[in-house]
Amino acid sequence: MENVREIVLDLLLSLEKDKGMSHRLISDVLSKYDYLDVKEKRFLKRLAEGTLERQIELDYYLDHYSNLPVRKMKPLIRCLLRMSVYQILYMDSVPDSAACNEACKLAERRKFQSLKGFVNGVLRRISREKETLPLPDRKNVLEWLCVKYSMPELIVREWLAEYGEAMTEKILQGLLEIHPVSLRMIETLSDEEMATIDKRLQAAGARTEKSPYDARILLARDLEGAESLSDFQEGRLTVQDASSVLAVKMAGIQKGDLVVDACAAPGGKSILAAELVGKTGKIICGDLTSQKTDRIAENIDRMGSSNIEIREWDAREPMPQWIGKADVLLLDVPCSGWGVMGKKRDIKYHATEQGISELEDLQKAILRGASQYVKPDGILLYSTCTVRKQENRDMVAWILENLPFVPEPICKKLPEAVLVGVREEKQAFLGKDSAAEDCFAQLLPGVLQMDGFFFAKFRRKRNADGNRSEN
Repeated sequence: MENVREIVLDLLLSLEKDKGMSHRLISDVLSKYDYLDVKEKRFLKRLAEGTLERQIELDYYLDHYSNLPVRKMKPLIRCLLRMSVYQILYMDSVPDSAACNEACKLAERRKFQSLKGFVNGVLRRISREKETLPLPDRKNVLEWLCVKYSMPELIVREWLAEYGEAMTEKILQGLLEIHPVSLRMIETLSDEEMATIDKRLQAAGARTEKSPYDARILLARDLEGAESLSDFQEGRLTVQDASSVLAVKMAGIQKGDLVVDACAAPGGKSILAAELVGKTGKIICGDLTSQKTDRIAENIDRMGSSNIEIREWDAREPMPQWIGKADVLLLDVPCSGWGVMGKKRDIKYHATEQGISELEDLQKAILRGASQYVKPDGILLYSTCTVRKQENRDMVAWILENLPFVPEPICKKLPEAVLVGVREEKQAFLGKDSAAEDCFAQLLPGVLQMDGFFFAKFRRKRNADGNRSEN
């Protein structure tokens, strides 16, 4: 695994320098080194993702055992120590001695011979004392949760205020769980055809189980490279989380509907909507850049969806020809992404108060513009992949106050397995009850076996002339 460790080291250095999206870079690296065997690919993915996910905790221990603070270390040494401590603490298949020795070899190979002793000394101490590593005092709940679950204070503080200590810890635990790949089989497949796909997945080495939330979703473990499966390439299944599927289905899309998906990349919701509207319906979808619309087009071509029209647009500026025409508007707005940190592990490190405040302003601007597509009595399905009151519950209140919509109840239509989790969230939430409580659902990681997600359903008022306010 020597070469694989060096690949991970370069990947971590690249992320520290360029602050890119880790899940995309890891995917690109796996594609670049496709010649690696399955065992090496799994090791690479686990080590890279785990080191990123546990970075705050790893730095806490390194600061305790090193006489040089992590922030003052050379970037290469910092990344090398983080990935080595992760192996010692979380990868049982790697002997501690191997993690220490390989780190020293890498330091020497990368021209840091003079720091071999420092690297070896820190790692050996952590290895010897790994069963009794110090954590902050449990009485300091904020710091303890931040270190134990490797989450920035900004996020933990907000969740403690909204959900309380017990639910916050449950969410944090859920984000650190190993997530199976969620595979959605297309709507036109029969039960027999779905069973055949399941058998093919198992024959390929995957362990599968049906999602408790949707009969067409399979949860697959030990599955390497879903994109290489014939069923994926030929458009019989796609990677899509149950939360995203549930949001689209709660919109109540009917055969023959015109659906606008205003922030559509990478296209999963548009593709499912296209299956639901059938040959007599139509989907108009788009996103802000050609890079995003190209991703949509690639997925649509693979899935064979012929009733989707793609446009490059700014969702804040409605296209005149579609104003007042949509039966359903799917509006999955740009958000903080705090519900998918279990898959996109570096999101949490980019969170700032200014950044999320700007996102809330953007969400309102998109709502003002895109909501004009909805015809009278049509549906707006607002959604995010985050777990933040300001972007979710507060946005429900803002929509009802500023746009010509009324709440459309959905809770009675949710699968019972989902409704149990939604009720648990509502009971834990410490804010005031909403007057439109039945029109939205907050899905929490750790409570449900899916991404953290939020969706709310509204119906446009009849004879509504447009927005009531520009606040």
